[in-house]
Amino acid sequence: MDFRKLKTSARIVVNQCLGIKNGESVVIVTDRPCKKIGEVLWEELPDKKNSYLVEITPTGGHGKEPPPLIADILRKCDVFIIPTSFSLTHTQARIRATERGARGATMPGITADVMMRTLNADYHRIARLTKKMEILLTKTSKVLIKTGKNGLYLDISSRKGHPDTGIIRTPKSFSNLPAGEAYCAPLENKSEGKVVIDGSFAPLGLLRKPVTLTLRSGKIVKVEGNKKFEKIFDEAGEKGRVLCELGIGTNYKAIITGNVLEDEKVMGTIHLAFGNNLGFGGKNDAKIHLDGVIRNPWVWFDNKLVIKQGKILI
Repeated sequence: MDFRKLKTSARIVVNQCLGIKNGESVVIVTDRPCKKIGEVLWEELPDKKNSYLVEITPTGGHGKEPPPLIADILRKCDVFIIPTSFSLTHTQARIRATERGARGATMPGITADVMMRTLNADYHRIARLTKKMEILLTKTSKVLIKTGKNGLYLDISSRKGHPDTGIIRTPKSFSNLPAGEAYCAPLENKSEGKVVIDGSFAPLGLLRKPVTLTLRSGKIVKVEGNKKFEKIFDEAGEKGRVLCELGIGTNYKAIITGNVLEDEKVMGTIHLAFGNNLGFGGKNDAKIHLDGVIRNPWVWFDNKLVIKQGKILI
């Protein structure tokens, strides 16, 4: 591990992405698998007097709530950074902290390699493309995704696009890091068709074989190609089967490795998530939020081709 590069990446998080200043209270929440990342970030803080580095036990699943004490600490800070093995992005603890005025970033599943590679990017360049895609998502009503011979139709009318730019300078602003995606919450009962997930999937990592999902009225009704995939959604309940997010990757430095935190940011990929979307304009209150990444999709917004076999055309 190159600690100098890791420190440089941590410095970019603290200074360029979050713009942390002296006197701000910062909370870094981490767990054992991501502890080294948490410590490196802690060392780069300009002022530690009113700040905390807290290690928690891994929550055991993406979207599961942290202990109440952590939720309380997050609500009272100016800035939070959360490098943990399981995602706290779509938890009520994170959402309420943001609503109360804290700004911050979650870094679920972050590794030293991912951090060194993707956080040494030009985030202003990433932000420009991400915001263009955000505007397009907001203006679009219907989306068609083609993967091979399969077509999946989404209705995103009345739903806003959101930019994950990595620039987190104002109160209530929030991002994943590494950043680089535009995303929205499709109408929960409108998605229809078939789609192939062939990149990675949040709990399983890199997929050796593609998985075909059939959706009716917004929910997964059939899973083909992976028994573990089937089991996850058998246990997820009805709300866990709801297609809750469409995301489009815009980070030119990201590559597909099996770590969904990075994979979903790869430029020209898309990802579909299932479960909770309350934090970005949706209405599905599920206990999970699981992302599946698609490598080289064809995507149309209101009959206009915007992604051709993984190449963004805007």
